[in-house]
Amino acid sequence: MRKNGREFNEIRKINIIRPYTKFPEGSVLFEMGDTRVICSATVEEKVPHFMKGEKKGWITAEYSMLPRATEVRKVREATKGRMEGRT
Repeated sequence: MRKNGREFNEIRKINIIRPYTKFPEGSVLFEMGDTRVICSATVEEKVPHFMKGEKKGWITAEYSMLPRATEVRKVREATKGRMEGRT
C-alpha cells in the first residue's frame, strides 16, 4: 500500500470537466492525482497546401508545460526563440 492509502495496482481518481474554456469548439480539464491537463480543440475547414484536393483531414497538436510543473525548472526550446524538430 502507498503512503496515501492507495493500493499499488489502484489508479488515481480521474476527474473530467467539460466544457472547460469558453471559446474553442471543444475543451476539457483532465485531473488525475496532482496532474492537470487542459485540452482544447479548434475546427478549421483548411488543410496544408500539400494536401489540397486530397479529400483528407489534417490533425496537428501543440503543447506546453508550466515552467515549474516539475521539481526542477525545464526550459523549453520554444522559449529560446526557436524550436528544434519535434519537441
